Amino acid sequence: MRSTVAKFALSFSILLVFASPGALSGLVDFSHGLLDSMNKRFGVEGPRRLAQMQNAVRKISAAAGKDFAKNIAASGDGKYEMPVLRQVNDFFNRVPYVSDQEHWGVADYWATPAEFVASWGGDCEDYAIAKYMTLKDLGVPVERLRITYVRAIRIGETHMVLAYYPTPAAEPWILDNLVDEIQLASARSDLVPVYSFNDEDLWLASGGARKGGASTVRLWKDMIDKMEKEKRM
Repeated sequence: MRSTVAKFALSFSILLVFASPGALSGLVDFSHGLLDSMNKRFGVEGPRRLAQMQNAVRKISAAAGKDFAKNIAASGDGKYEMPVLRQVNDFFNRVPYVSDQEHWGVADYWATPAEFVASWGGDCEDYAIAKYMTLKDLGVPVERLRITYVRAIRIGETHMVLAYYPTPAAEPWILDNLVDEIQLASARSDLVPVYSFNDEDLWLASGGARKGGASTVRLWKDMIDKMEKEKRM
């Protein structure tokens, strides 16, 4: 998302192979109802793009192996999981950047990963959210992931990235749609943190944390509600 920092202040006021509907649970286990909805909203290319997403995520999961979630717990420097981070980052960075006003006709819209890919466009929040949800689905612990608002100095705008922390005290790696290479935060001096959050907590740039604070971010809550509706389609 590209607008003023004040907007993000703490006021927060194709054929696919599917399991049976009762077994659907994964991020890319798209139901026939969801595919039909995306076809109506975005045309026949919508489901085809979701097929590409499904294929990509399943390939990443297969290559990572069944013990990925267990092995990542023993990794403390990010090297073991880096191939997965790169593949997820590269896949979603292929989607064209389009402003919310141009794409959705509103000033600020947080798309679900399915909407982001099916519509084939989105802004910085959509990239960060899609990467976050995909990595979580692949087995990356939520406590290692933080969706992070920053001031992007070089472009003079606010921006969103996904930060990956190998350990709670470690320097994070930054997954960004502006820079394809995943870099340590210290190499991204062009980014000044504002606040960050995940499913469980919210952190201020000062380091203070609010347990459960993510639930106060209205657009995040709205996006989660949309994802829940997609699962029931």
